[in-house]
Amino acid sequence: MTLDENQIRGFMDAAERAAKVILENVKEDGSVHVFSHLDADGVAAAGIIGKALSRLDAKFRIRISQWIDEKIVGEIVSEKPSLVILSDFGSGYLEMLTEKVADFKIVILDHHQTIGKESASFVHVNPHLHGIDGARDVSGSGVAYFVAKALDKVNVDLAPIAVVGALGDMQDKYDQRKLSGLNEKIVEDAVNAGLLTIEKDLIFFGRETRPIHKTLASTTNPFIPGISGEEDKSLAFLVSLDIKPKYGEKWRALRDLSDEEKKRLCSALAEYLLSKGLHYEVANLIGHVYILTREEPWTPLRDAREFAVLLNATGRMDKPSLGVAICMGDRGPVLEKAGKVLEEYRGTINKYLGWVMEKPERMKELENIHVVYGENFIDDKIIGAVSSILLTSLPNPEKPLIAYANVTEEGVAKISARAIDTVTSSGVNLGEIMRVAAERCGGNGGGHDVAAGAQIPIEKVDEFIGVVNDLVGECLRGRDVGS
Repeated sequence: MTLDENQIRGFMDAAERAAKVILENVKEDGSVHVFSHLDADGVAAAGIIGKALSRLDAKFRIRISQWIDEKIVGEIVSEKPSLVILSDFGSGYLEMLTEKVADFKIVILDHHQTIGKESASFVHVNPHLHGIDGARDVSGSGVAYFVAKALDKVNVDLAPIAVVGALGDMQDKYDQRKLSGLNEKIVEDAVNAGLLTIEKDLIFFGRETRPIHKTLASTTNPFIPGISGEEDKSLAFLVSLDIKPKYGEKWRALRDLSDEEKKRLCSALAEYLLSKGLHYEVANLIGHVYILTREEPWTPLRDAREFAVLLNATGRMDKPSLGVAICMGDRGPVLEKAGKVLEEYRGTINKYLGWVMEKPERMKELENIHVVYGENFIDDKIIGAVSSILLTSLPNPEKPLIAYANVTEEGVAKISARAIDTVTSSGVNLGEIMRVAAERCGGNGGGHDVAAGAQIPIEKVDEFIGVVNDLVGECLRGRDVGS
């Protein structure tokens, strides 16, 4: 998207204001509490802010969380930090924050749709406040990056981490999976600093690190029925194309294939997906690949999308400190531990996908939506990843998908909603739908038009699903549900 100068200037001015507040607090030797979301983008944002603060010798601590709740608010009130930074969330909790902590110095660095009115004392950096799309043009870590860059130009070396966060948030929605909008400015910073190169290639997880058949078997975006999750069938598929998986005793990775082999593989995969009726997935085969040039080849940090999956795994598997540390520059034993968490995460995802597919009542198609009934089986921290994968594997992805998992100890159900771009261009805004439906059911919700979430009382799940189904239908008929 081409942004006009006024939009960019307005956003950058807000980033400058946030940087000024942070610098003033550090000069006064104040304590900073950073709270950030647990997905790849949130972990990247926390790493960027953490590195920028450490370079200022600031007193700070970082906490990664799934959402802003009474516990976080209670912590702020009892510990009284001189500055609170909320990254990759906050804009959806303005009323709660205004009601409970309006007297605190709070900087919100977010890219989700804003809900409610905020205290005039908050410094709020959000692209939506300047007419910039926070679902496609800049992520939470991107917002954090622009503030870090405003703090000190030395922080330009954190641009690759913001690229990782944007890709983790699936903002590569432009032609051939390209980052654009404000993300493009971050990419330019990283390229100009010699920290990033861009190629056009097959887009698969494990491009740098895994044997080709394992790469095919572990891919979920695109999801390839009969190949995803099936290493033996992936191997047979390669052999049928006369693509040798090994040179001597050494397995080949995707990066080792010749251009001719890549063309052959791409054509065969496209044909296979079309034969399964998965037209939408064919477009996901080739695209822009973002390579972090300072990272070692054959590590999961070399390819930015693979780096993002690693961060997501650490956040979702309750090991976010590993992801934050990597974003701040740690390698060695920390990276090794994170790699083990990643393997565990991928195994968990495959287990959940298998469970959903096992019985038809676990995923149903309603009039306007698909519903995944994760209940007490799927971990609430991983329901978002499961819903993203399942949406792209549906024969009919033209309907939004909502999935939920129960957080029994808190008495709430965690909802994750996903839609493809063609659905949102038809007038469906999942962020608004989640907000309205959750409020009707005594919960809260919000997010982006293409990806959103909610928390509601467990006993209201069936009612909530009915409301969402109705609201999506109303949107498709041209009605505005945002009230």
